[in-house]
Amino acid sequence: MEDLFQLNRKKLGFGLMRLPKDGSGKIIISETMRMVDRFMEQGFTYFDTAYSYPGSEEAFRGVIGSRYPRDSYTIASKMSSGALSDDFGPSEMFEEQLRRTGLDYIDFYLLHSMQSSNLNIFEKHDAWAYGQKLKKEGKIRHLGFSFHDTPELLDKILTEHPEAEFVQLQINYLDWDNPKVQSGGIYEVARKHEKPIIIMEPVKGGLLSNLQPKITEPFGEATPASMALRFAAGLDGVLAVLSGMSTMAQLDENTRIFSPLTELDDDEKKAIQNVKESIEKLKAIQCTSCRYCTPGCPEKIAIPDIFKLLNDEAVMNDKEKPKSEYAAMIKDGKSGRASSCIKCGKCEKVCPQKLSIREILSSAESRLLQ
Repeated sequence: MEDLFQLNRKKLGFGLMRLPKDGSGKIIISETMRMVDRFMEQGFTYFDTAYSYPGSEEAFRGVIGSRYPRDSYTIASKMSSGALSDDFGPSEMFEEQLRRTGLDYIDFYLLHSMQSSNLNIFEKHDAWAYGQKLKKEGKIRHLGFSFHDTPELLDKILTEHPEAEFVQLQINYLDWDNPKVQSGGIYEVARKHEKPIIIMEPVKGGLLSNLQPKITEPFGEATPASMALRFAAGLDGVLAVLSGMSTMAQLDENTRIFSPLTELDDDEKKAIQNVKESIEKLKAIQCTSCRYCTPGCPEKIAIPDIFKLLNDEAVMNDKEKPKSEYAAMIKDGKSGRASSCIKCGKCEKVCPQKLSIREILSSAESRLLQ
């Protein structure tokens, strides 16, 4: 366990899922390169990608793997259950990941987004055994998994698989007592099993960093992002806190927060509780924009983008702006209408936040139509 913490002395990790993109959705390599260089210059070394993040592993190769010495960074990637099949097993996926990244080995390898709905897929393909094989062969250094489910299931997995060296969990102050996400509960289970924790979604997909000023008044001069990140990073047993940075401004703010990192004091903890209660009163849609829901939507509805507009409509002073943006999104063909949802439920089956997506979409246009 001590060895893992030696690998990552600075806790901020660069999540490569939300890289800067152009209007067509293509990753902007030149801007990503500038951000990575700034990140590395300040002594940060941890990067996180996955097989299922479009273009991410290839972008890693272009901006990091081909430009920096192998011992100057650590990289995590993940095995996607959704891409496994009888014709494409763990070995085929991993070999493709090595080709994409241009690497001989991966530092942290995770079974991706373990939950009750996909455990059978990992079991069918002997994913744990394959991960241990990769470690023996030196093709990965450490084996773990990311997780979106209940504390009870996490306890069961960690009991049955002591070979898991670390866990990646969704933890932020808004989800700490959330009955669906249960951040606090899964954190306590990981601590019980003495597993180092990598934190994902510390600002809940940007929700906790883009709050209107009247909500964040208890924070005083501290930025909303800094309070959320310091909450996550200040927990015991945390190896890294991932931030999916997509702009240089976000990167600069986040690296400042961790240079050096200061723990929250009692007054700041009270302020976080006050802000949490204010957010809950607004009933904001707790979507993290992971976009797991969009590929399978038969009506091509840009669900996370519509949910963002609904949140903007709830918290922004300008109520007309989200409406005009929704109209433009539909006109430009960037999304199907919210009302076109056929309620097939594919989105809800893969949503890590367990959102009632169909129900939310059914009432979306009553708020977003001009």
